[in-house]
Amino acid sequence: MKRGDLLRHLRDHGCELLREGGRHSWWHNPILNKRSSIPRHNEIDDDLARKICKDLGIPRVK
Repeated sequence: MKRGDLLRHLRDHGCELLREGGRHSWWHNPILNKRSSIPRHNEIDDDLARKICKDLGIPRVK
């Protein structure tokens, strides 16, 4: 999956960019107070995208 599609999905479900790390971006779900790191690759594996959504407590990407 494209990284941009995943980030759009995160924003649509209320998640916000928390900070930029060395090789990852940290995203935060302020409603559930959960966070997860998103790698800065153009393509993100579907299994990793599902894990990120689970970590943030939002529905998985379709």
